[in-house]
Amino acid sequence: MPRLRKLVENQPYSPHAYEFVMQALDYTLRNLDEPRHVSGAELLDGIRRCAREEFGPMARHVLNTWGVYESRDFGAIVFDLVERGVLARTDDDDVRDFDDGFDFRTVFEREYYDEHPAFRR
Repeated sequence: MPRLRKLVENQPYSPHAYEFVMQALDYTLRNLDEPRHVSGAELLDGIRRCAREEFGPMARHVLNTWGVYESRDFGAIVFDLVERGVLARTDDDDVRDFDDGFDFRTVFEREYYDEHPAFRR
């Protein structure tokens, strides 16, 4: 994704965060019965699942190193990509769809450790 990296240089989020959002969008679309536009809530669910699979108990730390601290940050990335013509949106889509989507500590730490007893503290 070198072209995407070049496109998002000098943004408040790491280019890795943009690449991950695109990866998570692909992950989300692959898990649908048929291709269609996904809502912010559906994408956030895909982001959550993809991050946990990709990074395991380090997901929160990895995202934080990219400047992503809350689900609202994913909304900022998505809508930045919309403005740059990389992604499309519908009239119903709103950056606020990503507000309060999930708590990073809960989904990337507590729930992860609850589901994976070998990692319990």
